[in-house]
Amino acid sequence: MPSTSIPIPRGAIAMLSLAAFASALSLRVTDALLPKLASEFGIALGTASYVITVFSVAYGLSQLFFGPLGDRFGKYLIIACACAACILTAALCAFAPTFPMLLAARLFAGGTAAAIIPLSMAWIGDVVPYEQRQPILARFLVGQIVGVSAGVFLGGFAADYLSWRTPFLGIASLFVVASIALFTINRRLPDFARKTTRSEGNTLQRLVSEFGHVIAKRWARVVMLSVFLEGTFVFGAFAFVASHVHQKHGVSLSTAGSLVMLFGFGGLLFATSAAVFVRRLGERGLARWGGLCIGVSLLIIAFAPAWWWAMIACFIAGLGFYMLHNTLQTNATQMAPERRGAAVASFACCFFFGQSVGVGVAGLLIGLAGPAMIIAIGAVGAAAVGVMFSRSLARRP
Repeated sequence: MPSTSIPIPRGAIAMLSLAAFASALSLRVTDALLPKLASEFGIALGTASYVITVFSVAYGLSQLFFGPLGDRFGKYLIIACACAACILTAALCAFAPTFPMLLAARLFAGGTAAAIIPLSMAWIGDVVPYEQRQPILARFLVGQIVGVSAGVFLGGFAADYLSWRTPFLGIASLFVVASIALFTINRRLPDFARKTTRSEGNTLQRLVSEFGHVIAKRWARVVMLSVFLEGTFVFGAFAFVASHVHQKHGVSLSTAGSLVMLFGFGGLLFATSAAVFVRRLGERGLARWGGLCIGVSLLIIAFAPAWWWAMIACFIAGLGFYMLHNTLQTNATQMAPERRGAAVASFACCFFFGQSVGVGVAGLLIGLAGPAMIIAIGAVGAAAVGVMFSRSLARRP
């Protein structure tokens, strides 16, 4: 049971939320930049989407490293170190002279950003009791929610009015602020908030032991499969929403990006009212209705006759996504409490592998099926994930 008798420093969770904002911004900033990158480098839209895929792949693979590292040396400290590394990788993206070098920079950026959100969730799991955790996780996720939306808007604005390189310089600056704040707070944390776990054996043996302990649990496998499919269907579709609205309805990329910001506002509604949603719907209701909201909203975006339909749909999609995803995240923090860093890292690994698979497959098919059909497939899949996980919760051990 995590200790709460000694208060953590003021701003500890707020600074984690700032770091999560910068991490999410880095992930989603390229969504609305895809047409600009395709034009700039003379490549197809599907090829340009590799900047999202490589980031997600690196993000997922790096969980195998950062989860046990956080358990061993302290999660808050590793998050601060990761933010410092993100300053360099964001700058590399900004100054990449060719598309292959941009892909390499995005690969490194995904690897360094990988520690921030999963280890933040795991750290909150260490210091906050389970019965209080879901609303606090929701408040922490405000940073991620706003980052997702602001990233798409910033990418679209830069595509229309600035260089595509400009957003990456802004992201590097955010990581400067976050890393300084996190290192400062880490020195003031009480002992229980800096706890470490020592494992015997060499690094490979520790990795096998940590993740093997998590995977051996049946409920952990259910949660990880669910979040993998969520990432596949939701973000395989979401990555092309701005491009679809831009191409189908003829609106500017900055306008299309601002529409997607409403996704974040829907998430903010959930984050600020999480306690009410949890009390009224419970975990099963959040998962089921969250998946259905995503599905209906994506279908509206795919086939609506006018662009303004996407305004309503993006808002509802954001609300639905965070209803479902926050429920999955809360379960992830408790699926292996004695190895929480490795457990949440496994969860994040599956989520971002799902995103990379979804965006990768969508990038291959988009030339044949078109953006509308890709988004529709994501809609059906997301709804199915929400319903299936809701049913699984009824059988949770």
